[in-house]
Amino acid sequence: MSPRARCFREPVLPPLAMLALLFLGNCSSIADFGRLRSDLVADDIHAWVGEDAAQSVGAPVSLNNLTEDELALRDLAFPLIEPPYDRIRWDAVLYEYGVQHSLRREEWVFDPAAYYGHLQTAFHRSTAGRYNQLIDDVRNDIVRIEPFFATARRVVALDERRQRTMQSVRDLSPVERGSALARVAENSLTIAWVHHSLTERCASYRYALDHLTVAEPAPAAAEAARLIAQLQQRLADNELVPGPHIAPTAVAVVKR
Repeated sequence: MSPRARCFREPVLPPLAMLALLFLGNCSSIADFGRLRSDLVADDIHAWVGEDAAQSVGAPVSLNNLTEDELALRDLAFPLIEPPYDRIRWDAVLYEYGVQHSLRREEWVFDPAAYYGHLQTAFHRSTAGRYNQLIDDVRNDIVRIEPFFATARRVVALDERRQRTMQSVRDLSPVERGSALARVAENSLTIAWVHHSLTERCASYRYALDHLTVAEPAPAAAEAARLIAQLQQRLADNELVPGPHIAPTAVAVVKR
């Protein structure tokens, strides 16, 4: 039996059933302070993030179980790759709770003007509201990246240990070796995906601030500019892995 097999799993609700329970029960998918509701969260809720990162570049997917740090890496990655203004999408709950197992990237193609367009919608009825939303979104990203990159550093260090150990273990099967290399690639690609996503967000935030300052100048622009610069500096300080590519030594893993 594959290492991924589970002796027991709670049943996963179909997407429409999940939505029905949330909406008909007058419930929200988000608990206090923006956290996911603990009664609906599974341990591997965002396990698909690493798999999606690998598959997006044609890399193999590992069969190995995820460690606690690898699970945390994917959980912390999700809100940093999901556009901040897309949490109000009708299907956002499906991604928040892992019911959807890949991102429809054709719908989330990077457009630096999209965030500014969001600030111009009816949800933000005043100049102050638009600046406040921009400031809140940038500040939230600054707060979120600290635990993500702290976890990413642990994962990178453990992957380096994994690869050193592989050199001394002579009886690894091709499947074991390939699955380990695939997991290293998944982790690296997930970290690179977050870094790339945040780089795009910084461009969107800067575009929105520049256009807001021209259209609706306000004192809050200075605070927004300071926070965007802080976010960009945090990203520059956390370039842990190279851009999205996979080591040529990785081999395709065939499910047993």
